[in-house]
This record gives sequence, C-alpha cells and structure tokens, in this order.
Amino acid sequence: MTLTSPPATRRRAFGLVVAAASVPMFMATLDNLVMTNALPVLHERLGASVEELQWFVNAYTLSFASMILVASALGDRFGRRTVFMIGIGIFGLGSVLAALSADPGQLIAARALQGFGAAGVLPLSLALISGGVAPERRPLAIGIWGGISGLGVAVGPLVGGAVMEGWSWQAIFWINVPVALIAMPLAFFVLNNDFGQRARIDVVGAVLAGGGVLALVHAIVRGNDDGWSSAGVIAEIVAAVVLLVVFLLWQARAKAPLVPLRLFGDRSFSVTNIVGFAFSFGTFGAVFILIQYMQVVQGSTPLEAAVQTTPWTLAPMFVAPLAGFIAPRVGTRVLMVAGLGLQAAALFWIAITMSTDLAYAQLVVPFIMAGVGMGLVFAPSATALLATLGILDHAKASGVNSTVREIGIALGTAVMTAIFVSAGGELLPDQYVDAARPAVLVGAAVLAAAMIVALWLPSGRSSTVAAAETGADAAAAEAAASDPAELIGA
Repeated sequence: MTLTSPPATRRRAFGLVVAAASVPMFMATLDNLVMTNALPVLHERLGASVEELQWFVNAYTLSFASMILVASALGDRFGRRTVFMIGIGIFGLGSVLAALSADPGQLIAARALQGFGAAGVLPLSLALISGGVAPERRPLAIGIWGGISGLGVAVGPLVGGAVMEGWSWQAIFWINVPVALIAMPLAFFVLNNDFGQRARIDVVGAVLAGGGVLALVHAIVRGNDDGWSSAGVIAEIVAAVVLLVVFLLWQARAKAPLVPLRLFGDRSFSVTNIVGFAFSFGTFGAVFILIQYMQVVQGSTPLEAAVQTTPWTLAPMFVAPLAGFIAPRVGTRVLMVAGLGLQAAALFWIAITMSTDLAYAQLVVPFIMAGVGMGLVFAPSATALLATLGILDHAKASGVNSTVREIGIALGTAVMTAIFVSAGGELLPDQYVDAARPAVLVGAAVLAAAMIVALWLPSGRSSTVAAAETGADAAAAEAAASDPAELIGA
C-alpha cells in the first residue's frame, strides 16, 4: 500500500508538532555529546591519537556544516518534511556504520555520514516548528525546542557514560536506530510538508563553501605536527581564504544563492550569527578539553564524569524553555548578554583553578554558571534569528545559523586542540593541566568578546513586531499550508 501525505490544511496539535520536529533534533544533539564523552575510551579501545579524537568530532561537524545550506535549499524545493525525513534516515544509517567500525578511519567516515544526515535535521526542525504552530505560540514553541536541545546536552554525557560502563562504546550509536525508526513516521503524519521558493540548487556555492571550511580546519589540525610555517599548512590557509572570498562573491551574483546576502542587512540576523559562531567556538571547544580533564586527571569513569558535569548539563534543560518564554517580554539582548557573560566567567574560573588535585566541589558553582549561561543563549538566539524575517526565509536563515555554529564547533575544537598540543599536552594526568589551561582561557576570552558583540542586538521582539508577524507571516504560513504552489511559482 502506498502512503500518501496527510492533508496539508489540517491544523496539528501544538504538542505533536513540537515533538515531531524536536525528537530527531534531540537525537542529533545527544549523539554529538555522547561522542565527546566517549573520546578517552576510544583512545584506549581503538588506539586513536589526539588528532584522530578531534576528527571523530570534526568529521561530523564539517560534513554537517558543508551540507546544511544545501539541505535547506533542497527542503525549500522538494518539501521541508521530505528532506527532514531523508536526513533522519541517513543519520540512522551512519549510526549503524559507526557502531560496526573496527578502526579510527571507519569511525571517522561513519561520523561524516551522520553529519550529512544531521544537516537535513537540525535547521529544518526549527523551520518546521516555526511554520507549524500559530505565530502567537511560536516563541513558546522555540523555547521548548531550545529546552529539548538542552535536554540533549544534559542526558548525552549521562547516556554515554551509562552505556559505555554497562555495555560497550558501540551501543552509543545503536541507541539512535530505534529513535530514527520512531521519528520518521511521526514526522510524516504530523508535520506539514512546507515549501519555500523553488530554485536550482547552488552546487558551485556548496563546493566553494565546503572546500574553504575543510581546508581551514584541516590546516589548523595539522599545524602542530607539520609546522605552522610549512608550505602545506600555508597553502591550505591561503586556499581556504581564496575559496571563502570567491564563495561570497559568487553568492552576490548567483540567481539562487545558498546564502542570500540580503539577510545580513538585518541587524538581528547578522549579530545573532556572529554570536552563534563565538558561542560554539568558545563553549564546545572548551567542553572538548574539560570532558577529558574529568577522566584523565580526575580519574573518573565516563559515567562518573557525566554525573559530575550534570550541574552544567542539566541547567539548559530547565533554563532554555523559560528563556524562550520570557524573551518576547524582556528582550533577547539582555538574556543573551547575561548568558554569554556567565559562560565566560565560568570558563575563566575553571581555567585559573584547574589543577591535578582540584576537589570536585570547587567545580560545582562554575559548572552551574556555565549551564545557566548556555540556557540563556539557546532559545533567545533562535528567537532573535527569525524575529524580523519573513517565514519564507526561515529555512535558509536557520541553515545559515546552523552552518555558522557548526563551523564554530569545528574551529573551536581544532584551535583548542592545537593550543593543547603546542603546550606539550598529553592524555596523562601530569601532562594535561598546564596545556589545558591556556586552551580553556581562550574559550573564555572568545565568549567575553561575544558578550560585547551581543550588545548590538536589538532589544527584543516588541508587541509591534509580534503583531506584524501575526498578520503578515501568519498569512504567508496559511498560504503555504493551503497551496504551496502559490509560493513556489509552480
């Protein structure tokens, strides 16, 4: 029997729409943090080097970043729900291959496949929520979406620690399979297959952007081993700059650009992307260093390290929905500035107190500060990103922001690993702290700079903006739901 799409005109229940769009996003977020917690174990079981450990993370984030804009464009052309479901399927297949990996090379390749799948999931999940709920309930939906993302942050290390201690590292990937099998039919029957503007896919732009980002990150990763003045590293950095400049020039003249440069004329959109890059760079680059500190230096098992970091990881789960709910009332700027300030202060605190015999109790307060800070950034940044954009731009805007954030994660991990290695760091208790400290301080400095940049955000969504969105954007949403052909010119 052939499945047919349910009628697009039927209004779905608010809770079902949020769940159908958020569960796959939760799966992708969970997997990234489960992977981070597994790194010391993979170092022992697969004999992976420090450089290979970061590629377990960066293979995912780079493939993700290189395909997000393409996936968003495919969603506009062929249906956002369609591409969303394909992304879930690819992510599930990548998870199976990762679980079956027998050496670091196979695992890196499988992680890249997971990243390709996640590219169709994360940005479109936000666009599907934005277009699937009533405009007046959109801030609440985005807040819940941010809370579920926070839940992935919270339970990722716990799940990873429990699974690796009770079973094996392969199980951290097997658990994605049943989630994917549930998420695909749920998305099919609950979400509308919204369309954007039908346009040809900008393959040239995708190649230029992907090649530039890959060359830049690869140059940073190999800089310590080959030497920063070596011909190969210099050539890759020059190639990265040239490719990215040509990409911007191409986007200015392309008829259907992956990144419509006109979006950057919106101050809220531009500043949110700068902040998103710095937030990901500073936060997740530091997490890469600190999660291993808990195990290598503190001597914790993966599960013990996960439990010890719950003051950090649980906070976003509770803070993000509250921040999303109150953002229209107090403004996104004050929440994001406060959140970035708390994170910067927390990392600085951790860096200056870090030692080989530091008592765990001394980490609890900065962990809580960092977690609350993350929660104050998650949902308000999503609200600020879309606040003044038309609903037809939401998928590409979300795609641009997801790309920027994933590049931030990749570069943050690569730069902080380079700092750690150049300072003589090794995965040994007596050779870890002195090299980790400057890396974490760099993360704190980047977050402090992001806090200053966030001061240029508009104060927040006023009642005037909300009313305009309720009128104009709601009309566009209803038109998309009732007759996508009207919007894509078919």
